[in-house]
Amino acid sequence: MAQRYGGQFSPDPDSTEVQAPQTRPLEASFRGRSPARYGARINILFLLPLLVFLTVFFQPVTEMITDFAGAAVLLLAAWLLRDGVRAEDAFNERKVARRPAIPRKIFASVLTGAGVGLLIFGGQWTVLNAGLVGTLAGALHLFSFGLDPLKDKGLEGVDQFQTDRVARKIEEAEALLAGMSDAIRRAGDRQLESRVEAFQATARDMFRTVEEDPRDLTQARKYLGVYLTGARDATVKFADLYARDRDPSVRADYVTLLDDLETNFAARTKRMLVTDRSDLDVEIDVLRDRLNRDNLHIET
Repeated sequence: MAQRYGGQFSPDPDSTEVQAPQTRPLEASFRGRSPARYGARINILFLLPLLVFLTVFFQPVTEMITDFAGAAVLLLAAWLLRDGVRAEDAFNERKVARRPAIPRKIFASVLTGAGVGLLIFGGQWTVLNAGLVGTLAGALHLFSFGLDPLKDKGLEGVDQFQTDRVARKIEEAEALLAGMSDAIRRAGDRQLESRVEAFQATARDMFRTVEEDPRDLTQARKYLGVYLTGARDATVKFADLYARDRDPSVRADYVTLLDDLETNFAARTKRMLVTDRSDLDVEIDVLRDRLNRDNLHIET
C-alpha cells in the first residue's frame, strides 16, 4: 500500500519531523563602523620609503647607511601616524575620554622631518639644506594630519572624579573588546568576526549611555567588567578549539553565547535609558512644584 510522504518540507501538518531552530544569520555588520580616515595617504607614506631601495645600492657606504636610516625613520613615522589617527578616532567617538598618553601624530611629524632630512643629507646635500627641507616636510605633515587631542574630554556638570572613573572603566572595557577581536581572528572565520563586531557595537551603545550619565556606571559595572571578561575568555578558548577541529557544534554554541550576550547588553542599556527618563521626569516635577510654591503656576 502506498504511504503518504512526510518530512521537513512537506505541507502535511501532522508531520513529526522536528525542524532546527532558526538562528540569527551571520552577516557582515557595519553598524557603528566608519571608513578609516587618511587611509590612502597613510598607505602611501608606508610605500614611499621603499623607493630608497631603487638607488641606495649605487651609492658610497656612508650615503647608503644614511639613506637606510632615513627610510627606517619614515617607516616608524608612518606607523606612529596610523596609531595616532586610530587613537584620535576612538577619542572623538567617546563623550568621556582621556587624551592619548603619547602624542603619536606630533611625534610622527617630527620623525618625518628627521627622515626627510636624512635622505636629503644622504644625497650629498649640505646639513643646512637638509635641515630646511626636513623642517618643511615636518611642518607640512603636521598641517596635513593635525595635532593629537591634548586635553581630556568630559561632560559639563560632571566632577573630575566621576569623569576619570568612567573614562578608566570604558578604557578597560575597550581593552576587553580588543582582546575578543584579536582572539576571533585566530579562528579564521570571517562570518564570526562580523558577528563579534555586531556584539561589540551593542556593547559600545552601553558605553555611550554610561558616558552620557556616569550615574549609570553602577548598573553597568558588572557588564563592563565581569561579563566582558567572560566573553573575552570564552572567545579565546573557542578560537583555540575551533582552529584545531572546526567542530560545527562548538561554533553553534559560541554563536548562541554571542546572541545571549547581545540580548542582555541591549536590554540593560534600554533599562538605563528608561531610568534616565524617569529621573528627568522627577526633576521636572520637583521644579514645577517649587515654581508653583513661588506663585509661578505651571500648567500640568
